[in-house]
Amino acid sequence: MVELPVVSKESTENTRTRKPDWLRVKLPIGPNYRKVRTLVDEYKLHTICQSGNCPNMGECWGAGTATFMILGNTCTRSCSFCAVKTGRPNEYDADEPRRVAEAIVLMQVKHAVITSVNRDELADRGAEIWHQTVRLVKEASPSTTIETLIPDTKANWEALERMISAGQEVVSHNMETVERLYRKVRPQAKYQRSLEQIQRTKSGIMVGLGETQEEVLKIMDDLVAHNCDVLTIGQYLQPTQMHIAVAEFIHPDVFAMYKEVGLQKGFKFVESGPLVRSSYHAERHL
Repeated sequence: MVELPVVSKESTENTRTRKPDWLRVKLPIGPNYRKVRTLVDEYKLHTICQSGNCPNMGECWGAGTATFMILGNTCTRSCSFCAVKTGRPNEYDADEPRRVAEAIVLMQVKHAVITSVNRDELADRGAEIWHQTVRLVKEASPSTTIETLIPDTKANWEALERMISAGQEVVSHNMETVERLYRKVRPQAKYQRSLEQIQRTKSGIMVGLGETQEEVLKIMDDLVAHNCDVLTIGQYLQPTQMHIAVAEFIHPDVFAMYKEVGLQKGFKFVESGPLVRSSYHAERHL
């Protein structure tokens, strides 16, 4: 494998203030952004855009789209990369599916992405709320296509079936990182268990966590072997000083190489770039 330019690890010691030029984003502005923010606040909804400190929030909300996060904003997992808060969640809101559906209608969303925190304390992992949310969105806005970015069900395959059986067009489950880094990055998840959830779906990983190019190519092979059609690859960014540090900033040329190699390996679509996130340009992945 030809080594392409990366930013040295030494240059990432102050990663929260000094980032490469290709990681700069515009501040969120514009009437569409304000409209989406108003509706999210009015309907008391959570979005991964806000909870996950997504760098593309301004672009996506400016285009009138958002990724909705259901089942609250407190996760039972403690992944070392994620900005969503960890703790003991409150009881879920049974009225949330209706509010999500109404907001999507008011936003005139053509393609909706729905995700959630992990709710390991629930026997069904929150599957019924998942099912009802997709069902009500489809009833309220039949023309809206839906991608569901589902959590790890801890091998509760009955819960998984309920989550993905309400009529959504795309099912996604993010691997997040290469196999060697799972214990460090996703301590409550298992690499092979996540691979088992990959069905007629897309997945996403982050780079810049200390993985090698060979490990990235291996996870590509593993995903293709588990019938994954779409892969997103983006730069990991440290949300706070309490989270795992950035090991390196990957050069855009490397992302371009990953896209080319991924397509050669059999993915139907590869979205690869420093600011790419799993729901970025999701409407293109149908």
